[in-house]
Amino acid sequence: MQITQCLHTAILVTDLAKAEEFYSNILSLSKSEKRSLKFAGSWYQIGAYQIHLIVNPEFTNPIFNPDKWGRNPHLALATDNLAEVIAKLQNHGYPVQMSSSGRAALFTQDPDGNIIEISQI
Repeated sequence: MQITQCLHTAILVTDLAKAEEFYSNILSLSKSEKRSLKFAGSWYQIGAYQIHLIVNPEFTNPIFNPDKWGRNPHLALATDNLAEVIAKLQNHGYPVQMSSSGRAALFTQDPDGNIIEISQI
């Protein structure tokens, strides 16, 4: 047996409109209409990979290590312009924590506290 690729990651959110604002307008991800849902949520396409937002109004996201967000469960994405990402996040009031390793990477949180890593490649 061999696992050949990662297909998608499911992320719980409490408010779909706020989550879509973050993933669509702040992260500039492309929303996918290819999949229909029988429950509240949405899909985002990044190449062959997808992010699946699933609404759970009672979701609370514990952060186990508030000093180093990268040591918590997180989704890692790549960008070609980290400075632009930092400016956009900060201009819209989203928190930014730079990677403590010194590499060109940051951690931020979506409206529900889900941690997102963004690295420049």
